[in-house]
Amino acid sequence: MAQRGNRWTDKLVQRAALRRWRRVADVAPEVSLSVLRDFKAQALALKQSLDSVLHQADHRLALPVIGNHAFRRPLGTDWSWRPMLWTGRIPVPGLASVPGKAEIAPGSTLFHDCRRSELTVRQIRNSREVDLAPFGLRMDVLRFDGSFLSLVLDLPDAAAQGLKLNHLIRLDAVVELEKPLEIFVRLNLKHGPNVEQVVRELPMNSEEVMVEFDLAYTKMNEKRIEKVWVDMIFEGPEMNQIILRDVTMSRRPRAEL
Repeated sequence: MAQRGNRWTDKLVQRAALRRWRRVADVAPEVSLSVLRDFKAQALALKQSLDSVLHQADHRLALPVIGNHAFRRPLGTDWSWRPMLWTGRIPVPGLASVPGKAEIAPGSTLFHDCRRSELTVRQIRNSREVDLAPFGLRMDVLRFDGSFLSLVLDLPDAAAQGLKLNHLIRLDAVVELEKPLEIFVRLNLKHGPNVEQVVRELPMNSEEVMVEFDLAYTKMNEKRIEKVWVDMIFEGPEMNQIILRDVTMSRRPRAEL
């Protein structure tokens, strides 16, 4: 009730202020110069605050909405997902000298085997007009003396429910690189005691890239599927800045011929 009262009072104050400035505008051509100077000083002080509010509003309203799950999905998609890392703010937005295993966000873990870590990661706020994901992930790699750097994304249980051999699983990503880099995506399917693995290379011919996995070419036991996850593997990342503006997953049944 107190908040409602405050909002009602604020509206009254705002209306009164608006009426006052309308009256000031009406009498401005006729008042004395000394009074006009006072009006101008008050108006400039008000204008500074208004400009600040408008600037912040234009900036924030132009950004993708936090929690946004909207993205382009292939026709026939029966499951889709954007990981939390690209959807909402994470508890610790950045890490320096990242250890060999570091959970960046729930379900998103970074792995490497460097003896001395010169790797930093940070969640960034996407602000470009073309961005759909609210957040991105930036990795800055200096010296890299390890043999691998990978980002592991654990897919939710819904990805495994009803998964069949006639499904196509697709990963879409928006990637910015400081210099060319090979990125591989490995799909992991745990069924019973076995794990089926399929590796594809992301075609880095543009910022928006995708890769698909046809499960018909796997030996997955669809009756025993338990868990699905993907590894994004970055080959030779030394002295590079890698920005993943967005990563999304989807699946759809293959069209019957």
